Amino acid sequence: MSHKRIPKRKAAIAVGGVAALGAAALLLPNANASQSNGDAATPRTFKTNDISNVASMLATQLGDAYAGSYYDAQQKQLVVNVVGNNSNAVDQVEKAGAVAHQVQNSTAALQTAAKTLKTDASIPGTAWSVDPKTNEIRVTADSTVTGDKWNTVESTVKGLGSGVATLSKSAGTLKTFVDGGDAIFGGNARCSLGFNVTAGDGTPAFLTAGHCGVAAANWSDSQNGAPIATVDQATFPGNGDFSLVKYDDPATQTNSAVNVGNGQSVQINAAVDAAVGQQVFRMGSTTGLHDGNVTGLNATVNYPEGTVTGLIQTDVCAEPGDSGGSLFTQDGGAVGLTSGGSGDCTAGGETFFQPVTTALAAVGATLGAGDAGAGAGGAADPSASAADPSAADPGTGETADPSAGATGAADPSAAASDAAGAGAGQNGTHHRHRKHHNSGAAAQQSAAASGDGSGLVSTP
Repeated sequence: MSHKRIPKRKAAIAVGGVAALGAAALLLPNANASQSNGDAATPRTFKTNDISNVASMLATQLGDAYAGSYYDAQQKQLVVNVVGNNSNAVDQVEKAGAVAHQVQNSTAALQTAAKTLKTDASIPGTAWSVDPKTNEIRVTADSTVTGDKWNTVESTVKGLGSGVATLSKSAGTLKTFVDGGDAIFGGNARCSLGFNVTAGDGTPAFLTAGHCGVAAANWSDSQNGAPIATVDQATFPGNGDFSLVKYDDPATQTNSAVNVGNGQSVQINAAVDAAVGQQVFRMGSTTGLHDGNVTGLNATVNYPEGTVTGLIQTDVCAEPGDSGGSLFTQDGGAVGLTSGGSGDCTAGGETFFQPVTTALAAVGATLGAGDAGAGAGGAADPSASAADPSAADPGTGETADPSAGATGAADPSAAASDAAGAGAGQNGTHHRHRKHHNSGAAAQQSAAASGDGSGLVSTP
């Protein structure tokens, strides 16, 4: 979808600039509704944006028998966990067109186990989330968790009992990603805009990471430029990682779209809840566009700055420079804001995201441009099209093929930079900062000046 350029003083920072996607069809909205074969017991095929609604309905209907769900992307089916041999619950799942999967651990049991982890193993460098595919809590400890710290985490996991939790070691370091996407600048920090929204009072605003919001109060759409927006609310650490930043000029016009380059964008239609197994796309100016899958929900991450709860866990890679950026679906669903993680886009890793739905509810905002007349998720420019996103500038260092996943990293020769001065949003553990002034990288800076954003915080 194309993004309207507005005079500088009223510049709209459109949703995260995205690199070429290879096959255009990957981001074209699926025109087909969820399909059924006419037999109530035959599993339906679901669009990714429909699965959270069906899962929520079944969670209410099944009560204590419900133990989570996930999306089988290959079969396009919703799989719902049912505790024990509960034939009535299985029937309800199948009538809804989903697949029933009988499991051992109830939701309550896994929640109790998570509370034990929080009490006994909240050590910086650890994270955990429920994996409905295995019906266990997946605990990760990064490279800084050694010696007595590792022994504490390991003994806590073992103490939860057989089949309740698993523990793995990550080669990287858990950190907030504080460099920049198609950047916004605040003080010594550089972040990326996630999604344009309308604040509760009707004024234009945008969402970004909370650690960006606590790093600086005023934000510009160009390096060393005059501020165009002011932080209204910021949460980090604690119950999330999100900020609401209001444009200083109430007449600012914004789009609800993700820029895919060459004047084309993907319309963002609605905020949607993530589902395990769901394919998602992430944009950041450091590493460009990458795709992957949701691997866990309601994740707890123990960053050096403090514990953050309620996050989405994914296998999408990210690096310093990608904080605050948009996580979205091919159907135009706004899913998350980039928070942090470990690893990089060469070796891979895991990345955590703030759910957009909970951020909107917490700050009282509505997705999209209030003056666009397109509702909660409507785009300001209805004539925009997602056609041929593969035409995006390949010189930006962004992957041209979303199937490349963690291997499609931006220029690995990027220079290093110390982001520790960016305030509370930076923890001094990340010192890598991509170049943005070479070849296609110049287009990144141009996009930053025009206000397309999504990424982690950094020093400019």
